[in-house]
Amino acid sequence: MSDEVVIVGAGIVGLAVAFHLQGEGRRVRLVERGSVADGASRGNAGAFAFTDILPLASPGIIGRAPKWLMDPLGPLAIPPSYLPNILPWLIRFWRASLPDRYGRSLRVQGELMRVASVAMEAMLREAGLGDRVRADGNLQLYESEAELAASQPGWEARARAGIAFEHVRGARLAELQPGLASRFVAGTFTPHWKTVDDPYHFALALFDAVMARGGAITHSEVVSVASSETGARMKLRDGTAIDAAQAVIAGGAWSRPLAAGLGDHIPLETERGYNTTLPPGAFDLHRQLTFGGHGFVVTPLSTGIRVGGAVELGGLKLPPNFRRSEAMLKKAAAFLPGLKTSGGTQWMGFRPSLPDSLPIIGRSKASERIVYAFGHGHLGLTQSAGTGRIVADLIAGRAPSLDIAPLRADRF
Repeated sequence: MSDEVVIVGAGIVGLAVAFHLQGEGRRVRLVERGSVADGASRGNAGAFAFTDILPLASPGIIGRAPKWLMDPLGPLAIPPSYLPNILPWLIRFWRASLPDRYGRSLRVQGELMRVASVAMEAMLREAGLGDRVRADGNLQLYESEAELAASQPGWEARARAGIAFEHVRGARLAELQPGLASRFVAGTFTPHWKTVDDPYHFALALFDAVMARGGAITHSEVVSVASSETGARMKLRDGTAIDAAQAVIAGGAWSRPLAAGLGDHIPLETERGYNTTLPPGAFDLHRQLTFGGHGFVVTPLSTGIRVGGAVELGGLKLPPNFRRSEAMLKKAAAFLPGLKTSGGTQWMGFRPSLPDSLPIIGRSKASERIVYAFGHGHLGLTQSAGTGRIVADLIAGRAPSLDIAPLRADRF
């Protein structure tokens, strides 16, 4: 029997889990179906969004969704052919947006973010990644005073959680981001928001740190995970198997069938996110900008300017609809006069999302030696180190520093 912990998935969450387990003195092996960090970890917006505690499933979004769905290129879209597949998930999403359930998810998300922030600071220091992080804050923009007023319940919730922010107008708004279109009359600045130099490069640097500590990797697709007398057994696509003392499923959007094989039927769906990364110098961008009314962000990276976001609930099999990237880029050009929109690279990735906007972190139904760590939606990078810390505690038989019962696999 191997004493390794085998981690299914070498995205940012799997890498953070591996790094934390190594800190406990454990030998780790990553098993990755593609290239390292080549899924959502490659093309995300690059933010440590520790202040983003508001669940996507909220009373407000239910009110806005019908309008958005009328626009096939808007912030939220569901391809008609996929609607029958997504309907059960949408019903659970609606239930999660009811006030009592929303309040519970908000509380849990806030607790998870506090753990994630502390764990990330430690991981950055131990892995030597601190120079890859920018502490410029985030600027959320509004096209009217009414839009700002409508956002107040969310900011009040953040204030109760101790999150710092500043509502800005006029000269202060222009100071935080020169060159905005005049249609933006106000903004909210969150100073403690951070971004990485490039999320893909950040993940690869963490992978290098894991390998330098003695980590191993197998490039193959895991088709099933099962409990065994000595721990866990992973069967691979080529017919071979890997035995481990313990296993962690951190396969992002591809985790659902593996959990089902263990008896945990989890309503995991995929938010297909789109972006365009423009060359460096495309705009004098001072910090990440959020255009909340339009569902996308613009992020300064070492590799260029990334324009992306939105939600398309379309599963893993439908082909990309890059008209969504083009629509966001067109809006960005109107919102940021002077933005050079040529020479960009388009991307689409799969965010693994659950109806209540919370991840699955905890032990499987089949065995305490098999642990889940997936379903982080938009927050995989943000919550990666926190997830690694929690999983390391579980593998070591310790109680994590927060109650993970709300994150259990059978909560639905």
